Amino acid sequence: MDNWTRSTTVSYKRWKDSEQRGESDFVGHTDQDQGTDNEICTISAARADSGANPPNKTEDTYTVDDALEALGFGKFQWKLSFLTGLSWIADAMEMMILSILGPQLHCEWRLPGYKVAFITSVVFIGMGISSSVWGNFADKYGRKAGLMLCMCWAVYYGLLSAFAPVFGWMLALRGLVGFGIGGAPQSVTLYSEFLPVKARGICIMLIAAFWAIGAVFEVVLALLVMPTLGWRWLLGLSTIPMAIFLCCGFWLPESPRFDLLSGRRDRAMATLRRIADDNRKPMPQGKIITYQQDARGQIKDLFTPQYWRTTLLLWFIWFANAFSYYGIILLTTELFQAGDSCEVTQGAKIEPACSLECKYLTSADYKDLLWTTLAEFPGLLVIILAIEYIGRRKSLALCFFVFSLSILPLYACIGRIALTIIIFIGRAFISGGYQVVFVYTPEVFPTENRALAMGTSSTMARMGALITPFVAQVLLRKSVYLTLSLYCGVCLLAGIASLILPIETSGRGLQESNLDPEASGQTVTTISQSNGTTHPANER
Repeated sequence: MDNWTRSTTVSYKRWKDSEQRGESDFVGHTDQDQGTDNEICTISAARADSGANPPNKTEDTYTVDDALEALGFGKFQWKLSFLTGLSWIADAMEMMILSILGPQLHCEWRLPGYKVAFITSVVFIGMGISSSVWGNFADKYGRKAGLMLCMCWAVYYGLLSAFAPVFGWMLALRGLVGFGIGGAPQSVTLYSEFLPVKARGICIMLIAAFWAIGAVFEVVLALLVMPTLGWRWLLGLSTIPMAIFLCCGFWLPESPRFDLLSGRRDRAMATLRRIADDNRKPMPQGKIITYQQDARGQIKDLFTPQYWRTTLLLWFIWFANAFSYYGIILLTTELFQAGDSCEVTQGAKIEPACSLECKYLTSADYKDLLWTTLAEFPGLLVIILAIEYIGRRKSLALCFFVFSLSILPLYACIGRIALTIIIFIGRAFISGGYQVVFVYTPEVFPTENRALAMGTSSTMARMGALITPFVAQVLLRKSVYLTLSLYCGVCLLAGIASLILPIETSGRGLQESNLDPEASGQTVTTISQSNGTTHPANER
């Protein structure tokens, strides 16, 4: 990451007079050449307008992307990485606890199988309902406000669920926890809006490591707490990362992109100066330009001619990711518990057991769960390399196609060791694909509806997570071949959908508005300061 902090050459837009306002020039400056004499140039945009009117006089201007490139990746982003990573750890722990809490309550409260399944399903129902709500809230009132509120909600009901006396209370409280956790993906939205272009892909992927850390931490915590203190203490202690996040939340800044789009220019400039101070870099010289827009976070904006195809394809990709990711986790348990894999595949079904049959998780079970969780780290490392060299779309397709290939050997009679290796490969790549889509989605949508796009996409993922238990646990008992074919087919379609996504975002700056000239593919002219030659910028 050393190269992210080096001096970079940034291009600043020079607006011409009104007769030449259809085009803009760029004048190159290094960040050492810039002073701190900052001004603000605002472009107000109505929904029906086709463009924006620049100032009438010749003057240096720059965008938020220009400022972030000049300020680089430094101390500020490292602190932000840790803080947003805490919310990711909290999300992972709340998800991982579902695989631990179910068997325990199954035995302690003598619950039938369908009630145990409801404890898991109700969390995803809450997340599915709230994801779009939190996304809309973050687009209208701010990323920080949405993230802090959803974490307050989740930690409050998470603690209350530790005191649930009966099944009904547990069901209601865990559903409310899911409603709060549904806003956790907004941490990625906030984080991505502070990153320079060349650091964004790798940094968001590295944030995904916090998810794996959270999952591992939950298993280790269960291994230590469950045999002595029980599940109530586990539920309470699992809220610690969220509590730490809230305690440190006073430091968390609001996105300058959101502030500029909302007309809060002074706050945006204060945040940029704060980044400059932390990173020890000078502020760019000139006026900052933006599109001020009051109508934000509207679902119809996702279906404009520019974005409708991307929206629909991404919704299916998010659905397929969650459907396959949680599916492979459930399949792992089911196939291992079924005994000899040859008997499973030759019989083409798994016979159901008594719904009240009870078995507490042992230390060996927790250790196996830990090894399964660690399988996500190799996939993450591979995708970190792939995402920068072959791009976002091809990386997504690679993950889905490799997962589909890993399903194929399960049709044959294979041993336990081979089964374990194949499932680990499948989980590694599908978890990697999950992280790629977290990189791509905030990059492809503009600031005015980026949080809503993340929220609606997360809702589609929760739908996939809701459906997959009925495939991996119910349909599997009827036909192993049909179950495997369904997962293989969905991922093949998702891989094709990834390749036909209309926009490749690798190396592209974040868009501020649908009216952004870069978003609409306009060609601008750049002037090289060294030789004075003029050439058109790449059209995107």
